[in-house]
Amino acid sequence: MSGLDFLSPAKADEGAIARSPMERKAQAAGARFEVRDGWNVAVDYSGEAAKGDNVAWADVSHLRKVELRGDYASGEFGTATRSGDAWWCRLTGDRALGVGVSEDPPGALDVTCSYAALTILGPQARETIARFCALDLRPHKAPAHSFRPGSIARQPGMIIVEAENRFLLLFGWAVAEYVWTVVEDAAKPFGGGPIGTEALARASEAVASA
Repeated sequence: MSGLDFLSPAKADEGAIARSPMERKAQAAGARFEVRDGWNVAVDYSGEAAKGDNVAWADVSHLRKVELRGDYASGEFGTATRSGDAWWCRLTGDRALGVGVSEDPPGALDVTCSYAALTILGPQARETIARFCALDLRPHKAPAHSFRPGSIARQPGMIIVEAENRFLLLFGWAVAEYVWTVVEDAAKPFGGGPIGTEALARASEAVASA
Protein backbone atom coordinates (compact mmCIF):
# COMPACT_ATOMS: atom_id res chain seq x y z
CA MET A 1 0.00 0.00 0.00
CA SER A 2 1.44 3.36 -1.01
CA GLY A 3 1.47 6.51 1.11
CA LEU A 4 -2.12 7.70 0.56
CA ASP A 5 -3.84 4.43 -0.41
CA PHE A 6 -5.42 4.20 3.04
CA LEU A 7 -7.76 7.02 1.94
CA SER A 8 -9.32 4.74 -0.68
CA PRO A 9 -11.74 2.07 0.59
CA ALA A 10 -10.98 0.02 -2.52
CA LYS A 11 -7.31 -0.15 -1.59
CA ALA A 12 -7.65 -0.49 2.15
CA ASP A 13 -7.17 -3.69 4.15
CA GLU A 14 -9.51 -6.27 2.62
CA GLY A 15 -10.62 -7.28 6.10
CA ALA A 16 -11.70 -3.75 7.04
CA ILE A 17 -15.31 -2.61 6.64
CA ALA A 18 -15.93 0.96 5.53
CA ARG A 19 -18.74 2.79 7.28
CA SER A 20 -20.90 5.77 6.41
CA PRO A 21 -20.71 8.78 8.75
CA MET A 22 -24.52 8.45 9.04
CA GLU A 23 -24.44 4.83 10.18
CA ARG A 24 -25.38 5.67 13.76
CA LYS A 25 -28.39 7.67 12.58
CA ALA A 26 -29.48 4.82 10.33
CA GLN A 27 -29.00 2.28 13.11
CA ALA A 28 -31.12 4.36 15.49
CA ALA A 29 -33.86 4.49 12.83
CA GLY A 30 -34.01 0.69 12.64
CA ALA A 31 -31.72 -0.09 9.72
CA ARG A 32 -30.61 -3.59 8.81
CA PHE A 33 -27.08 -3.64 7.46
CA GLU A 34 -25.22 -5.86 5.03
CA VAL A 35 -21.64 -5.62 3.82
CA ARG A 36 -21.63 -4.68 0.14
CA ASP A 37 -18.35 -4.16 -1.72
CA GLY A 38 -16.52 -3.56 1.54
CA TRP A 39 -19.11 -1.12 2.94
CA ASN A 40 -21.58 -1.62 5.77
CA VAL A 41 -24.74 -0.54 3.93
CA ALA A 42 -28.27 0.04 5.27
CA VAL A 43 -30.25 -2.24 2.98
CA ASP A 44 -33.67 -1.88 4.63
CA TYR A 45 -35.50 -0.60 7.71
CA SER A 46 -38.10 -2.06 10.05
CA GLY A 47 -41.53 -0.83 9.02
CA GLU A 48 -40.12 0.49 5.75
CA ALA A 49 -43.24 -0.38 3.77
CA ALA A 50 -45.14 2.33 5.63
CA LYS A 51 -42.54 5.01 4.94
CA GLY A 52 -41.74 7.21 2.03
CA ASP A 53 -45.05 7.50 0.17
CA ASN A 54 -44.49 11.27 -0.04
CA VAL A 55 -40.75 11.56 0.57
CA ALA A 56 -37.94 9.25 1.63
CA TRP A 57 -34.18 9.38 1.84
CA ALA A 58 -31.41 6.82 1.55
CA ASP A 59 -27.79 6.97 2.67
CA VAL A 60 -25.66 6.38 -0.43
CA SER A 61 -22.33 7.56 0.96
CA HIS A 62 -20.83 4.25 -0.12
CA LEU A 63 -21.03 5.27 -3.79
CA ARG A 64 -17.52 5.56 -5.18
CA LYS A 65 -16.60 9.14 -6.02
CA VAL A 66 -13.60 10.22 -8.06
CA GLU A 67 -12.24 13.52 -9.26
CA LEU A 68 -10.64 14.13 -12.63
CA ARG A 69 -8.40 17.05 -13.46
CA GLY A 70 -6.92 18.64 -16.54
CA ASP A 71 -7.69 17.22 -19.96
CA TYR A 72 -9.82 14.44 -18.48
CA ALA A 73 -12.35 16.90 -17.06
CA SER A 74 -15.22 17.35 -19.49
CA GLY A 75 -18.93 18.10 -19.64
CA GLU A 76 -21.02 21.25 -19.46
CA PHE A 77 -21.40 23.36 -16.34
CA GLY A 78 -24.73 22.84 -14.62
CA THR A 79 -25.31 19.45 -16.24
CA ALA A 80 -24.89 15.94 -14.85
CA THR A 81 -24.04 13.37 -17.50
CA ARG A 82 -25.01 9.74 -17.01
CA SER A 83 -22.45 7.15 -18.10
CA GLY A 84 -23.29 3.58 -17.12
CA ASP A 85 -24.10 3.69 -13.41
CA ALA A 86 -22.12 6.88 -12.80
CA TRP A 87 -22.90 10.58 -12.85
CA TRP A 88 -20.26 13.01 -14.14
CA CYS A 89 -20.38 16.70 -13.21
CA ARG A 90 -18.15 19.59 -14.22
CA LEU A 91 -16.90 21.42 -11.11
CA THR A 92 -14.49 23.97 -12.60
CA GLY A 93 -12.68 24.53 -15.86
CA ASP A 94 -10.28 21.68 -15.14
CA ARG A 95 -12.08 19.54 -12.52
CA ALA A 96 -14.90 17.02 -12.84
CA LEU A 97 -16.56 14.76 -10.26
CA GLY A 98 -17.78 11.23 -10.90
CA VAL A 99 -20.32 9.62 -8.53
CA GLY A 100 -21.11 5.90 -8.57
CA VAL A 101 -17.99 5.06 -10.55
CA SER A 102 -17.16 1.35 -10.79
CA GLU A 103 -13.86 1.63 -12.65
CA ASP A 104 -11.43 4.51 -12.34
CA PRO A 105 -10.65 6.34 -15.58
CA PRO A 106 -7.05 7.45 -16.15
CA GLY A 107 -5.91 10.14 -13.73
CA ALA A 108 -8.79 9.62 -11.27
CA LEU A 109 -8.39 10.60 -7.62
CA ASP A 110 -10.58 8.71 -5.14
CA VAL A 111 -12.58 11.22 -3.06
CA THR A 112 -15.24 8.81 -1.76
CA CYS A 113 -14.72 9.77 1.88
CA SER A 114 -14.67 13.49 1.13
CA TYR A 115 -18.37 13.51 0.29
CA ALA A 116 -21.26 11.91 2.16
CA ALA A 117 -24.41 11.45 0.10
CA LEU A 118 -28.18 11.12 0.45
CA THR A 119 -30.73 10.36 -2.21
CA ILE A 120 -34.05 12.11 -1.53
CA LEU A 121 -37.04 11.01 -3.58
CA GLY A 122 -40.81 11.15 -3.76
CA PRO A 123 -43.57 13.63 -4.70
CA GLN A 124 -42.61 15.93 -1.80
CA ALA A 125 -38.84 15.62 -2.26
CA ARG A 126 -38.48 19.08 -3.78
CA GLU A 127 -40.56 20.70 -1.04
CA THR A 128 -38.55 18.87 1.62
CA ILE A 129 -35.26 20.11 0.20
CA ALA A 130 -36.64 23.66 -0.07
CA ARG A 131 -36.94 23.73 3.72
CA PHE A 132 -33.16 23.65 4.18
CA CYS A 133 -31.70 24.64 0.81
CA ALA A 134 -32.10 27.87 -1.18
CA LEU A 135 -31.17 26.35 -4.54
CA ASP A 136 -33.96 26.75 -7.10
CA LEU A 137 -34.93 23.19 -7.96
CA ARG A 138 -38.20 23.97 -9.72
CA PRO A 139 -38.54 21.70 -12.79
CA HIS A 140 -38.21 24.53 -15.31
CA LYS A 141 -35.06 25.78 -13.54
CA ALA A 142 -33.47 22.45 -12.67
CA PRO A 143 -34.78 19.69 -14.94
CA ALA A 144 -33.61 16.09 -14.77
CA HIS A 145 -29.83 15.73 -15.19
CA SER A 146 -29.11 19.16 -13.76
CA PHE A 147 -26.17 19.75 -11.45
CA ARG A 148 -26.40 22.49 -8.85
CA PRO A 149 -23.58 23.36 -6.42
CA GLY A 150 -24.52 25.54 -3.47
CA SER A 151 -25.48 25.57 0.19
CA ILE A 152 -27.17 22.53 1.75
CA ALA A 153 -28.30 23.09 5.33
CA ARG A 154 -25.87 26.02 5.42
CA GLN A 155 -23.01 23.74 4.41
CA PRO A 156 -21.16 23.61 1.06
CA GLY A 157 -22.71 20.94 -1.11
CA MET A 158 -23.96 19.82 -4.51
CA ILE A 159 -27.22 18.43 -5.86
CA ILE A 160 -27.70 16.18 -8.88
CA VAL A 161 -31.26 16.07 -10.20
CA GLU A 162 -31.44 12.39 -11.11
CA ALA A 163 -35.09 12.47 -12.16
CA GLU A 164 -38.14 14.72 -11.72
CA ASN A 165 -38.67 13.78 -8.07
CA ARG A 166 -35.29 12.30 -7.21
CA PHE A 167 -32.24 14.21 -5.99
CA LEU A 168 -28.72 13.14 -5.04
CA LEU A 169 -27.22 15.41 -2.36
CA LEU A 170 -23.45 15.54 -1.75
CA PHE A 171 -21.94 17.28 1.27
CA GLY A 172 -18.98 17.13 3.61
CA TRP A 173 -18.27 13.85 5.41
CA ALA A 174 -17.76 15.65 8.73
CA VAL A 175 -21.25 17.25 8.73
CA ALA A 176 -23.17 14.17 7.59
CA GLU A 177 -24.96 13.42 10.87
CA TYR A 178 -26.07 17.04 11.07
CA VAL A 179 -27.44 16.95 7.51
CA TRP A 180 -29.30 13.71 8.25
CA THR A 181 -31.00 15.43 11.19
CA VAL A 182 -31.93 18.44 9.06
CA VAL A 183 -33.41 16.20 6.34
CA GLU A 184 -35.30 14.19 8.95
CA ASP A 185 -36.83 17.34 10.44
CA ALA A 186 -37.76 18.69 7.00
CA ALA A 187 -39.39 15.43 5.91
CA LYS A 188 -41.33 14.85 9.11
CA PRO A 189 -44.40 16.97 8.15
CA PHE A 190 -44.79 14.80 5.03
CA GLY A 191 -44.50 11.51 6.90
CA GLY A 192 -41.08 10.86 5.39
CA GLY A 193 -38.54 8.37 6.63
CA PRO A 194 -35.32 6.62 5.65
CA ILE A 195 -35.26 3.70 3.22
CA GLY A 196 -32.54 1.20 2.44
CA THR A 197 -30.66 0.55 -0.76
CA GLU A 198 -33.00 -2.31 -1.71
CA ALA A 199 -36.05 -0.02 -1.75
CA LEU A 200 -33.98 2.60 -3.57
CA ALA A 201 -33.06 0.04 -6.23
CA ARG A 202 -36.72 -0.87 -6.69
CA ALA A 203 -37.56 2.81 -7.11
CA SER A 204 -34.83 3.10 -9.74
CA GLU A 205 -36.26 0.15 -11.65
CA ALA A 206 -39.72 1.71 -11.56
CA VAL A 207 -38.38 4.98 -12.99
CA ALA A 208 -36.44 3.14 -15.70
CA SER A 209 -39.52 1.17 -16.80
CA ALA A 210 -41.88 4.15 -16.73
